[in-house]
Amino acid sequence: MTRRVAAVDCGTNSIRLLVADVGTDGLLTDVVRRMEVVRLGQGIDRTGVIAPEAMERTLAAAREYAGQCREHGAEAVRFVATSASRDARNADEFVAGVRDAFGDLDVAPEVVAGDVEARLSFTGATGDLRRLGLAGPYLVVDLGGGSTELVRGTDDVEAGRSVDVGCVRMTERHLSGDPPTGAETEAARADVRAALDAAEEVVDLTGLGAVVGLAGSITTVTAHALGLGRYDRDAIHLAQVPLAAHRTSCAVLLAMSRTERAALPYMHPGRIDVIGAGALVWDEVLARVAARSPGVRVVTSEHDILDGIALSVAGSS
Repeated sequence: MTRRVAAVDCGTNSIRLLVADVGTDGLLTDVVRRMEVVRLGQGIDRTGVIAPEAMERTLAAAREYAGQCREHGAEAVRFVATSASRDARNADEFVAGVRDAFGDLDVAPEVVAGDVEARLSFTGATGDLRRLGLAGPYLVVDLGGGSTELVRGTDDVEAGRSVDVGCVRMTERHLSGDPPTGAETEAARADVRAALDAAEEVVDLTGLGAVVGLAGSITTVTAHALGLGRYDRDAIHLAQVPLAAHRTSCAVLLAMSRTERAALPYMHPGRIDVIGAGALVWDEVLARVAARSPGVRVVTSEHDILDGIALSVAGSS
């Protein structure tokens, strides 16, 4: 017996929808999976509020997603809003707009705390790894627009920490050059290293079996490392690319101009201006992990917090 559910993940850079059938075994079968870059977190690091144009872009997508949930007969919907909505002083206005968009579906948008976000990401990312027999402990790294979650565990979460370094936040804070200057890059790296120092106070990075990278920055780096001629979700999901190849791809993407990035066949237009910062954050995470857990495997997953949200709706997490 299956249950049809819907999950919405609204982050700093993008909003995503998953309508899926969930079996009693906890396996998801996609009905609809969508992503739009809406840049909800535009300017939040500087102003502390969601910009009106960013609010409207995101609520327009929410209205469209609500229509998809109705069309496909979702029995239950969970809408999770992450970093940008935690940080904004006008988050209540955004929550009210989402509630209005979903109307009869009775969706109460949740502005979740970082530890909840971390658990959902871990649940969504690790099911396939266990089914493959890939040994833990795992470090799940969910690199978003405003924050990055680092979560350690094997069968369940052992420790997790959310730090305020994401591709949009680091771009707006440091990387204004095209391409970024050496000084800009070093300032961003210092910020990320300080955040990782804080994360390591909670999350042990030693003895890891695999580091599991999630979200658009990391999947794009993986697409580059694989030399893909287009963005291929199936090729990227569960790809095991050597750590050194990831770091090389990070360096190349960071050094490119926006025009050069735009010409890459796998590059989503909404990531062109922020992928350099995303690559920088991922590179710093991998450098830290390699120092603490030499020989660790690097796995990229297309299953992430969105899948974890869907499983939570179905009562499977």
